[in-house]
Amino acid sequence: MLDRVRDRTGRIATLAGASLLTGGLFTDAAMLPGLAAAAAAAGIGLATNLKILCGPHTVRATAIALYAAPHAGCAALLVGEHLIPQGGSPAWLMGQASAVALWTGATWYLRPGRLARMVVDEAKAQDAAEAAEETAEEEAPEETPAPVAVQPEPVSEAARWWATVVAAEDGPAPGTVLLAHEQISDRCLALVIGSAVPGAPVPEIKPSGLSALTDLPEPLIAIEPVPGRGAGVKLVLLGERPQPVTARGSDDEETWTVIAQTAMPGVELVEANTYTVKELT
Repeated sequence: MLDRVRDRTGRIATLAGASLLTGGLFTDAAMLPGLAAAAAAAGIGLATNLKILCGPHTVRATAIALYAAPHAGCAALLVGEHLIPQGGSPAWLMGQASAVALWTGATWYLRPGRLARMVVDEAKAQDAAEAAEETAEEEAPEETPAPVAVQPEPVSEAARWWATVVAAEDGPAPGTVLLAHEQISDRCLALVIGSAVPGAPVPEIKPSGLSALTDLPEPLIAIEPVPGRGAGVKLVLLGERPQPVTARGSDDEETWTVIAQTAMPGVELVEANTYTVKELT
């Protein structure tokens, strides 16, 4: 409703300004009343458009200039008509008439008052969007950095070999780390392998790749779960596994103790039996 009233008021003011300018073409008496009317219209219009006066400071001056542009143009044309002598050449009269027609048409179709309010609304919307974006950035939770795999510093030749060769991107066990290793016999090496990403299962370890790297037959390479542990660790045995039962009594217990320390931790030898195998004839 208010916009419709402003629109009609602007149309009436445009027609009144065009009438004053047309009268100024023929008499100087229209100049002073016209200047007073233009100033009053600009002042009253700005006073009743608080949106423009109280708009964002970044566009306030631009909006006021847009609103007052028709009034300033009307005043300038009235002064120009007064300065040009009456009864001059037809060319002067045609030029002044053209200026009046241009002012009337531009004010009627461009509607500078509405343009000024649109500039203010656009600036307010932009400020609101920037404020909402800043608030969202402040309230957004800080991103937790992804866990970074930490490769333990190799402490032996075996560990260094696993880290640089086996766990390389093109190796048979990428994404793994060596957690512990033990030479359980002259011909068997036990390795405890973990995932490079904490909380993730151990990636696939290819026995064929280990066989090619170590020049060991695949049957001598075993990849097993670690007793009592989850999928985040694996046990890798390279070489001939020590026989768990080679003697009776205390020898059995000592042999199993050596194996349990690395290959099967947490497993206790309860009983060992020896059987005589008869030859079949």
